[in-house]
Amino acid sequence: MGSKQRVRAVVLAAGRGERLRPLSEWAPKPLLPVAGRAAIVHTLSQLAGAGVEAVAINLHYRGEDIRERLGTEFEGLPLTYSLEPELLGTLGAMMPLEEFLRPADLVLVINGDSVCRWPLKRLVRRHQRRGNLATLLLSKRANASEFGGGVVVDGAGQIRSFHPLGKSDGSLKRRVFCGAHVFSPELLAGIDKQPADFIADLYERQLEQGQKLGGVETSRRWHDLGTPKRYLRASKDWARGQFPARLWRSKWISSSARVSAKADVSRSVIEAGARVDAGARVQGSLLLPGARVPRGCRVVKCILGFDVTLAAGTAVERRLVTPATATTEPRHDDSVVSGLVFSRMSR
Repeated sequence: MGSKQRVRAVVLAAGRGERLRPLSEWAPKPLLPVAGRAAIVHTLSQLAGAGVEAVAINLHYRGEDIRERLGTEFEGLPLTYSLEPELLGTLGAMMPLEEFLRPADLVLVINGDSVCRWPLKRLVRRHQRRGNLATLLLSKRANASEFGGGVVVDGAGQIRSFHPLGKSDGSLKRRVFCGAHVFSPELLAGIDKQPADFIADLYERQLEQGQKLGGVETSRRWHDLGTPKRYLRASKDWARGQFPARLWRSKWISSSARVSAKADVSRSVIEAGARVDAGARVQGSLLLPGARVPRGCRVVKCILGFDVTLAAGTAVERRLVTPATATTEPRHDDSVVSGLVFSRMSR
């Protein structure tokens, strides 16, 4: 991190993924693939490269899947797990990790269901220089109206509110909290061991008491994977690469996917083990591992879930398609056809 201070990180990975259902019935959000790697793996790789000394991951929904996938070490980074029998919230998750966090000079917390090329070193340096109680990463690109109105920040980079303000002098702006923030472990002293949220139960109270919270703005592409529509957007955006827009890849196809030279694939992501046959058309879509698009199919702006096989000649647009199981409970606007659940992508 460019500092002698010891930095430990916590990656939040306990959520149930309710808004992603039924897709999250097949994999927890942090393990969903994004251009060949699980979302949480993208973040762990960056933490390892930034000089973080150890990472803790909180677990709840399908936590054993995450533990088995990652093991006890990632790229030389020791991993500790904190199992929550009941969800503790983003702030409550810190309490069982008291011993893990004690040796750290700084704590870096990141949501495990987001993808970004995180400016971690800049976030930590800004926190060290400004002396705020905590410093939050804020997106300049994300639409604040999609995230509860966003965070209000002033021209000096100080957070003024977590709620929309009325008329202002024009020096205030709305940004979206990216789910990455840094603070000293002492900030957690006195927090009750019960479900709690960083924003509602800590940061908002600090602002009310006149304390200072800082913000670091970034123009880097950041995505929250909370809904099928956002997940599709994130996958396609990440697959374009880090290049200038004029050099973006028009598609990304895993080396272990099977895509016929006679298939029409554009602006799409084809994950490992997926298959697109000759005469099929896939546009603006994501095919997850094991998905198959036979001859004559037309797939537009869709996500085809794990191991989904469409019937030959199927035309589908703006849908999340997942296999139906004995435990599947379709929603009122879902369609179930030939063993597949077709859900609207508007969610």
